[in-house]
Formats: sequence, structure tokens, C-alpha cells
Amino acid sequence: MKLKKFKFKKVKSTNNTAIRIVKETKYNLGMVVAETQVNGRGQYGRKWISSKGNLFVSFFNELNKTKLSINSITKVNCLLVKKLLSLFTRKKILFKKPNDLLIDKKKISGILQEIIFVRGKKFLITGIGINIKKNPIIRNYPATNLQEVTKKSISKLIVENKLKQLFEKNLSKLYKIK
Repeated sequence: MKLKKFKFKKVKSTNNTAIRIVKETKYNLGMVVAETQVNGRGQYGRKWISSKGNLFVSFFNELNKTKLSINSITKVNCLLVKKLLSLFTRKKILFKKPNDLLIDKKKISGILQEIIFVRGKKFLITGIGINIKKNPIIRNYPATNLQEVTKKSISKLIVENKLKQLFEKNLSKLYKIK
């Protein structure tokens, strides 16, 4: 199963863009990637600080074909991002509920899932932010980035493509999508 990739230079947020694509097109499955987002969103209405060079991506798919709970899907999505990060580092990657990934007790990635209903169908929007080159300085919430952790230059395109492959492989299993 191949995801249709929608690439943008600049968006308000990849989740907002994915929602717009679902509402305005016939696509039931896809991936939105942006070089920059000016109004990234995090959990509980928080702002996701989007530094250039980091990865901002949202996947969208119809949910009607699965019997999995949203909590189970959240765990699967966290495991997929953990699997991706483990391709670049051997350091321990931990989850901080509900959807953050930490290395050395510092946030490296966050996931924002939203459910929408369009044309009588239920869709899941899964936004993923990964700090690759930079991390925000947030008081009382330490963050890190992949290059700092690995002490190597990391290609955003390689991270993006590996994440796409992981989602394509695992979405087809989870949702029995052909």
C-alpha cells in the first residue's frame, strides 16, 4: 500500500492541511509533509514549536475499517516513531503519556491524533513532529534533537522516507488496506 504524499513549503499546520485535503478531495489515505509550519499544534491546544530542519508530517486514513481503539492506535503510532528513531540511535527511547517520545529524559518527538468525520466516514489524522536539527528551549520541559543525540548530521529526507515506509507497511496490516 502506497501513501499519496502531499509536499508543501509552508503550512499553518500539517494536521490542518491533512484535514483540508480529506474534506476537499476524494483521498482517503495520505501523508502531508511541510518544510515549515507556522502554527503547529500539540496536545491539549499547546503550540508545537516548529524549527526549520525538523520533520513535520501528518498521516490521514479512514478509520471505519479497524476495530482498534484510539488508545491502541496511539500505542502503535508511538511504537512506529520509536522504531524510526531506533534506526538512528541505540539510546533508550521512552514514552511519556499520552504521546511524547523522550531520549535522555528530553522530548525528541510528539504525536497529535485527531478524529474527523467527512462524508459519513471517520478519519484519523496523525501529526508527528520530530526534532532532527534543532529543539525548542522550553522552561521545565527539556528537549533534544536527533543530531545532538547521535553527534551526526541526519538527513530530514531520509527520516521522512523511512517514516513513510514504516507507516505504509504497518497501516496495511492494522487496517487491512490493500
